[in-house]
Amino acid sequence: MILPSARLRTAMLTGRRRPGVRGAGAPAKRRSDGYEFAELRAYVPGDDPRRIDWAATARAGDLQTRVVFEDHALTLAAALDASGSMFAGRERANYEIALDAAGAWYAAAIDDDRCARVAREGLIFARDLPGRAAARLCAERREAPGGSFAATLATALAALPRASHLLVVSDFYEFDALDPLLRACAARFELTALLMRDPWNGALPLGGFVRLRDAESGAVRRCYVGGAERARYRATVEARERHVLERLLYAGARASVLAEGGAQRALLEAFGIA
Repeated sequence: MILPSARLRTAMLTGRRRPGVRGAGAPAKRRSDGYEFAELRAYVPGDDPRRIDWAATARAGDLQTRVVFEDHALTLAAALDASGSMFAGRERANYEIALDAAGAWYAAAIDDDRCARVAREGLIFARDLPGRAAARLCAERREAPGGSFAATLATALAALPRASHLLVVSDFYEFDALDPLLRACAARFELTALLMRDPWNGALPLGGFVRLRDAESGAVRRCYVGGAERARYRATVEARERHVLERLLYAGARASVLAEGGAQRALLEAFGIA
């Protein structure tokens, strides 16, 4: 069984993007004559015949190719939105789910890699630690709520090396302000973006006259929630999710939706891996 982290790393090395994704991006990585096994998959035209696994071919009945990691290091970085809305949620805050995604992202690191964590106040680069230890340090980093995600993206653009693999996780409620920064990140880095799913995308759990507080501004508003309001809310959330995904792809990012318990799945889907 191929671990999700190994499949993710293979996708990073091969520069796999969804069909139709725009943006210059960073140069795609190519397979080399490395020796660390990554995964076994069906042979496709252009594969090195020396990588055919004849025992696996005999078992499967079709040609099977051994995929190996490239013999060079990657730079893995993550930027998580720590604005107020990311700390809302049902059983867990969206920020906690974003940390799960960061953990799954950094799990793809090997000891030769460099790992960084992007925050509003600057870049955390664990230069003196081997890749896996640095990855754990970066995955555990937490930020206090508040501020705009735009400052974090600006830090990434100013401090990360070109061609880094950058993961961004956000609810993207301020997308218009973030759009030019996301486009710049897609042009400079290998950018993967995960859109946080609204915790109440299925249905609002409220009914009657209620008080609702804006997670960003703290403003409180009294309103009525009934069946029609729940249906309208659900339709609006679904439409916004589709719209933001389209804009992320248009900006040049790999993109998918992140929900509770689905960090590994969201990352693989962003790379077009079922």
